[in-house]
Amino acid sequence: MPGILLGDVFPNFEADTTIGKIKFHDFLGDSWGILFSHPRDFTPVCTTELACAARISDEFKKRSVKMIALSIDSVEDHKGWSKDVMAFNSEGETPLPFPIIADDKRELSVQLGMLDPDERDKDGMPLTARCVFVIGPDKKLKLSILYPATTGRNFDELLRVIDSLQLTAQKKVATPVDWKPGDKVMVIPSLSDAEAASLFPNGVTTKDLPSGKKYLRYTKV
Repeated sequence: MPGILLGDVFPNFEADTTIGKIKFHDFLGDSWGILFSHPRDFTPVCTTELACAARISDEFKKRSVKMIALSIDSVEDHKGWSKDVMAFNSEGETPLPFPIIADDKRELSVQLGMLDPDERDKDGMPLTARCVFVIGPDKKLKLSILYPATTGRNFDELLRVIDSLQLTAQKKVATPVDWKPGDKVMVIPSLSDAEAASLFPNGVTTKDLPSGKKYLRYTKV
C-alpha cells in the first residue's frame, strides 16, 4: 500500500515536470489536487488513460482540482509521449492540459509506495502501479486508489468520488452506494434527529428496518 495514509499531509516534494521544476504544495496552491501515476511512457493502457484525462480536464477544472501525472521516464520522453496522447484524441496540435512528473530514478514512486511488485520492465526493474491520490486544499490526503499496472482506471468514477469528497467536506452527510450528484445523501450517524432537522431544511426521511434502529436517514442537499 502507499506510504501515506488518509489524513496525512501529502509530501511537499520537488520534481522535474513537463512545465519545469515544481514544489508540489506551491503547484496546488489553494486548490484540490489529483496525482495519478503511470507505469511507463509510450505504453498502450497509459496512453488511453492520459487521453481520457485530457478529454475531461475541464471537468476537473470546474471542481477546482489541479491535475498532475507521474511516470518513470524523463521529461523529454514525457513531452514526446504527450504528442501521441493528444493525437490519440485527434487533437495533435493541442498541448496536454496538465503536467507529467519525471520520476526516472523512481525516488518519488518509492517514497509514496507506488511500485508494482509483479510488473517489471525489460531490465527487471519494477514498474509503478496505477495510483490515484486526491489531495484537499489543506494538503492532506483525502483518497487513494491503487490499481495494478495491468488495469486501467475509470475516470468517471474519479470525478464521482471527488464530488463526494467535496460535498462531504462541507456538509455533515455521507454518500451511499452508486451516489451521483443530485441523488439523496445520508445523514451521518453522529447527528441527532434534532440537529439533522435544523441542518437540513429539505427534510430528513428515515427508512424503517426490522431492527427498529433509525440509522438510514436520507436528505437532499
